[in-house]
Order: sequence, then structure tokens, then C-alpha cells
Amino acid sequence: MSSRRSRSGTTRLAALVAAAALILAGCGSGGTSRSGDGRQRLTVAALPLTDSAALYLARDRGLFAEEGLDVRIQPVQQSIQALPALLKGQVDVIASANYVTYLQAYEKGTLDLRILAEGVRIAPHMMDVLVPKDSGLSSPRDLAGRKVAVAVLNNIQSLALNAILDAQGAGRPVYRQILFPQMGPALEKGQVDAVHAVEPFDSAIQGELGARVLLDGGSGPARGLPASGYVTTRDFVRKNPKAAAGFRRAIEAASQLATDDPGAVRTELPRYTKVTADQATSLHLPVYPATADPSGLRRLIHLMRQQGLLTKDVDPAPLLAT
Repeated sequence: MSSRRSRSGTTRLAALVAAAALILAGCGSGGTSRSGDGRQRLTVAALPLTDSAALYLARDRGLFAEEGLDVRIQPVQQSIQALPALLKGQVDVIASANYVTYLQAYEKGTLDLRILAEGVRIAPHMMDVLVPKDSGLSSPRDLAGRKVAVAVLNNIQSLALNAILDAQGAGRPVYRQILFPQMGPALEKGQVDAVHAVEPFDSAIQGELGARVLLDGGSGPARGLPASGYVTTRDFVRKNPKAAAGFRRAIEAASQLATDDPGAVRTELPRYTKVTADQATSLHLPVYPATADPSGLRRLIHLMRQQGLLTKDVDPAPLLAT
């Protein structure tokens, strides 16, 4: 697998880091308004990950326009960065929003959460634990007590990895928060022992640095786990029911397209992640669910409760804006 991924490695990581330099640290003014042709304008914050493919497909294939929506996409480095803007009405929806963080915000009363549509579910190798090619770590059990980079502490990455390690009877690592574009340099400099990277950064780090896969982050109890979604507030759904429903239908149609034709995703990725068309062909894609699934979210919430990331059970069904 590493050799297949490395064939275009000389420029892959540099391209991703250059793309990340263009990502704004926060969100500017936005919110709902009307465009010149009468369509309702929505501002959506999104990460440059495979998670967001349905968003860009819906925009570029005219699915939002068919619903009377003019969707403007605001790139961010972390979905949680967009939360203050969402609460202020400066953005209407956050894409690639990892459920763990937003369910925690809901429990704490910070966010009156509504999930417009599912984003992705975890598939094999859509994220991997990577180590340097000359690392002495040879099995998942070697991760106990070691420093592992994740993009956000106590989120879907650490939750999934902990679940995998627990199932294998292995000890847990010590997590360090490092943004995806910075994981490769941190690994190369020895600042961490391993990184838990999501596509397209996963393949980039392997190709550029020759890093090897220590553990498939989409295996075991993590496989099929809901990872991210398109989230908003109850107030937005209440005030904009037609726009909320139209947005959901467009995303679900794009997700069905992504499921039926993965090539459409691979064609779309270079348009917003700055990877080349050749690089996109080797990425491992997540699952793009066409409909929201409360049972999957209950499974996620159960794991969160087991790991102390929620203090009480949350019923996800009322949170789905369907």
C-alpha cells in the first residue's frame, strides 16, 4: 500500500500545506440573505477533507441551485473554529463537523444542535495511524503512552482509536493536538511518535515522508461509525425551514452520487483540496450515507459515554432535522 501511495509523493505534502495557508483562521460575515436571482444565500464553513465532498458536489453539480439556494463555502482549519460564527449567525451551516465535539457542545448547552444531514462514516484507511518508516513501533500495542497527533483533542479520532485499542487489549497513547497540515512536519521532526491522519493528509504524509501505516483507523469497532455531519442550530431550522430542507435534500442527493460513482468524488477533490487528479485516484474514501441514521449515532454516543466524553445519554433522533 505504501509503495502505491508514494508514486506522486514529491509534491503531495507541499501542495496540502500550501492549500492550508489559504484557509482562514475564522469566518467572516455571512448568514442568510438573497442573491441577485432570488435564491436564498447560505454560508457554509467546511474543512478541505474528503468529508466535505458531497458539499462541493452539490454546489458544482447544481443541486443547491435546484433547491433555490446559493451556497457560499468558507474554508476553516478546524470545524470548531466556526462555532462562534454559527452562534452569531455569521455562518448558517458547518460541514465536516465532527459529531463528538458538537454533541459535547449540545450537552453543555453551548449549542442547540440540529443535524441537517450526515457527512461521512468511517471506512477502512480513510484515516490511519502513521509512524516514520524507521520507527521502532511495530504494533498497535506499542502506542501505549506514546505521543500521537490528532487534529482536535477528545474528538472522533481519539474516540475511534481508543475503541480499536481497547478491543485489542492495548494501552492508550497520549494525544497531542496538531492541525492536519502540520502533522507531517511534526512527525518528521520527532515531535510526536505517530500521527492519526485523515485523507487526503493521510496519503500525503505516506507519499512525502515514506511514513508507514501502524494501524488502520477505520478498522474494528471504528468501521462504519458516523464521523461528521452538516450541523446548524435549532433557531436556523425554525426560521428557515425551506432552506434547511432544501440543503438536506441537495446533500443527500450528492451523497448518493458519491456512493454510486466514487469517481465523481475523485474528480471533485482536486477542486478544493489542492491535490492533483493523479493523487486523488489513490485516496481511500469514506462512506457517504444518503440518509441520516439515528442508530449509528446512538452507537457513537454509546462509545462517547464509555470514554467519558458525555455525562449522560443523548437521544439523537430529535436532533435530526428531517
